[in-house]
Amino acid sequence: MALRCAAPGRVRWLARALAGSARLLPPAAAAPGPPGPARTRPPQLSARFASSAGSGTEGPQRRVVVVRITSPFAWLRTRFYYLLIRLYFDHEFSIEEFTRGAKQAFSVVSKLLSQRKLDLLEELVSAEVLQVLKEKISLLPDSHRDALAADIDAIMYTTEGDVRIYYDDDGRKFVSILMCFWYLNGANLPDEVPGEAKVFQIVFGDENTKEKKHLLTANYEFQREFTEGAKPDWTITRIEHPRLLE
Repeated sequence: MALRCAAPGRVRWLARALAGSARLLPPAAAAPGPPGPARTRPPQLSARFASSAGSGTEGPQRRVVVVRITSPFAWLRTRFYYLLIRLYFDHEFSIEEFTRGAKQAFSVVSKLLSQRKLDLLEELVSAEVLQVLKEKISLLPDSHRDALAADIDAIMYTTEGDVRIYYDDDGRKFVSILMCFWYLNGANLPDEVPGEAKVFQIVFGDENTKEKKHLLTANYEFQREFTEGAKPDWTITRIEHPRLLE
């Protein structure tokens, strides 16, 4: 993902993290790419909340254990697509490296959305998605806009939701990967926010000092064109913050 925006010093490192070794490798053969299927729902996740006494601290400490619920078929399907990507598109592709870069990209983009700095997203987000975001962001209340931002250390869980390999009518080749994120945010949202996973309290020190955070979800889709001669850049083509940015 090329990050040639107005603040190159802040985000140029993100391109290297997300693209890995970003050079385009000639495909070994024409891969029989399946047609682009209908977009699927992100995987279902659940969260468990546990308290434990921390050594040297007073009062309970809260921790979050996120449990992913997926089917063996879905797991095998995504691993098969990763194999196709390595065989025919990028021999050095690594889902672990991609996930690290996607996590960093999500943090940067979500903060820019929260700050209404949409002009800095032109090289990160597709033009179609950016146009929709401009219309939606202007209508958001401050509390919902604050809740979009995800600090890198506040991202509790990251997983891939769907992988697609497809060709368009002109024969161009594309790979898209949907990433799902769970993150903590301290925005002043009502406790009954619809669609939210859970609202819980983290206790620091003792019961008289509490900080309430929200556990929120977001779905970002990353797309890259692998046609010979195309730029080796990942672009965000889908942004979803359920119940916050709709």
